[in-house]
Order: sequence, then structure tokens, then C-alpha cells
Amino acid sequence: MSTFTLVTSKIKENFLFRLYKHYIIDSIFIVKDHGFKALIRRRGKKFFLIIFLYYLIRDSLVYVIIPLCIARGLF
Repeated sequence: MSTFTLVTSKIKENFLFRLYKHYIIDSIFIVKDHGFKALIRRRGKKFFLIIFLYYLIRDSLVYVIIPLCIARGLF
């Protein structure tokens, strides 16, 4: 068995991969088939809150915390 096969088998077993596969991709299909309003009805506001918080944390880290650490000489 090659290393690539072992890595891909571990990824497929990973919870985040399964979440992405069944939840995120399904949401994309809902928008394509039925529209944005159907996505809001099926997933609810909690779905959008999670997406908003993810980007808020990611952007704060990338655009504020890391440059601040570089400026202070921590990196």
C-alpha cells in the first residue's frame, strides 16, 4: 500500500471530511436546486452564525494577530 493511499484512507475516516462531504456540499446543492431561501429554511440561522464566526476568527488571526506578533518580533 502506498503512502498516498494510507493518507487518503485516514482523511476519509476523519470527522471533518465527513461533515464537509454531507453538510457543506449538501448545502451547496440546496442553493443550486431550490435557492437561498430554502437554505435558510432548512439550515436555519445557526448555520450562518457558524460561518460568520469562522471567518471572524480566521481573519482576526491572519490580519491582526500574526502581523502584530511579527511587528513585535515574536516570530
